Amino acid sequence: MRLPIYQIDAFADQVFGGNPAAVIPLKKWLPDETMQQIAMENNLSETAFFIPFENGFHIRWFTPATEVNLCGHATLATAYVLFNHLKFNEKEIRFQSRTGVLKVKKEGELIVLDFPTSEVKKAELPANIEKAFGIKPQKSFKGREDLMFVFVNHEAIENLKPDFHFLKTLEMRGIIATAPSEKFDFVSRFFAPREGIDEDPVTGSAHTMLIPYWAERLGKKELVAKQISKRGGVLHCKYLGERVEIGGKAVTYLVGEITV
Repeated sequence: MRLPIYQIDAFADQVFGGNPAAVIPLKKWLPDETMQQIAMENNLSETAFFIPFENGFHIRWFTPATEVNLCGHATLATAYVLFNHLKFNEKEIRFQSRTGVLKVKKEGELIVLDFPTSEVKKAELPANIEKAFGIKPQKSFKGREDLMFVFVNHEAIENLKPDFHFLKTLEMRGIIATAPSEKFDFVSRFFAPREGIDEDPVTGSAHTMLIPYWAERLGKKELVAKQISKRGGVLHCKYLGERVEIGGKAVTYLVGEITV
């Protein structure tokens, strides 16, 4: 069986930036084991699969190790494929997912995700947390699936040297490190060693927690953020209460075919 495959750099305005995702359109679902094997073979942080579903599409996301409940950059990449390669002509795409209905629209050069907001609850700093990063964060918060640690400034985030073995012991999907920035409203990095991804280049789903925190702290509903991984990416954010909007650009790296 031959299947089309697209590799898209999401939250990027040129190739080799942002977060790469594989996107595979399907007419019907493959066995879960096959989709997991394809994601492992692709060896990207996410592979997205989608099928037609009522008035939109059903979408699923796989890391090389597991299926996940929500992924921002691979949803943006899938929307980019629909808008730019598969000639989807509607103004808005509706994706059905494990996390409910996700809407995606185009606004100029941006593709904008409409995602459910994550809770942001204060949490105690874990014991010996300085072992995780080499320095101790100022604050700790717990969200829907992630832990978030707040540091003093941009430079602190840039200079983190994470101990991935220690981070695996924290028993959450992912670990967000964030701080205020002079150039952007805030910066972040995201680590998910329990999901088979030591550091993710740009993580849309993490911003469902970051946006409400920084919107409240900074007293503004529209923010510009940057995830400062090695590849990095800029995210245009809007806080809407129970929902957040996360906008970014994308570019095509590869169009091809796989045989399974």
